[in-house]
Amino acid sequence: MNNELTRADIAEMEKEIEHRTVEVRKKLLEEVKRTRAFGDLSENFEYHEAKKAKNENESRIRYLERMIRTARIIEDDTPEDEVGVNKSVTVRMEQNGKEATYTIVTTVKGDALKGLISVESPLGKALLGHKTGDRVLVNVSADVSYEVTVLKIHNI
Repeated sequence: MNNELTRADIAEMEKEIEHRTVEVRKKLLEEVKRTRAFGDLSENFEYHEAKKAKNENESRIRYLERMIRTARIIEDDTPEDEVGVNKSVTVRMEQNGKEATYTIVTTVKGDALKGLISVESPLGKALLGHKTGDRVLVNVSADVSYEVTVLKIHNI
């Protein structure tokens, strides 16, 4: 996997693992035991749903543990006047003049629909290290690129 994560990302994941192993796992095991008592397991919908929820929780725990184990730690200590991880940046798209604000995040938190741009995305890679006023070329592929201008950097 080798996702790039900050120490804060790892701490957040460890907290979720702790919650899932200590609290959620116990509740789901109790639900499996409770629904098992309903009778014939081949026709017991509640039992199958309880088992499914238990297995999904265990899968999430394994996923988070693997993410932490294989992560490459990146520091989020860029100067305040530069675009970096966990900073928001307002840019103007040069081809149409529209402005947009994005937050640069690690690969795990990326969600373009919410304006969370991964450091691994073409836009995220291109913006890292730039300052207000910089005009940045974003290379999407060998044939496609566009320019943005950094208008403002917001520390979050």
